[in-house]
Amino acid sequence: MASGAVILYEEQIDQINAALLRLIKKAEAKCALLVDKDGHLITRQGFTQSLDTTALGALLAGSFASTREIARLVGEPEFSVLFHQGQKDHIHIGLVGERSILAIVFDDRTTIGMVRLYAKETADRLRELLTQPPKGSARALDTDFSRSAGETIDNVFKE
Repeated sequence: MASGAVILYEEQIDQINAALLRLIKKAEAKCALLVDKDGHLITRQGFTQSLDTTALGALLAGSFASTREIARLVGEPEFSVLFHQGQKDHIHIGLVGERSILAIVFDDRTTIGMVRLYAKETADRLRELLTQPPKGSARALDTDFSRSAGETIDNVFKE
């Protein structure tokens, strides 16, 4: 399952945390966690003091791994969203891109529809944050340099 480490810069983490806080506020959720597919916690926001987020992250990744096999058995490439309903707390779990999982814990103060709506919106934003290097980072500079070098080489051979 290991597909390379997720490397994030402080600016990205700040933006991810802001997106998670916005999700919690809009959806009236208790907390939100972003976990990589290997089960490592990337970040969390909200009321997580009573949760063992390390164990939860590992179990979320395991849940998606087993669900992937269930999907394969019924002819689906993957199920991208899971929902577990408890007596007082519920959890919405969704894939974010290729390597991350967004989990939202909520109770009866809100509805699954509200959570799904804002989870989708947040997942789109997180996907963008996880795939685009922040401006000024070494990765962004490498990408800019590679593009510039490629264009220069193309121009040399056109002549």
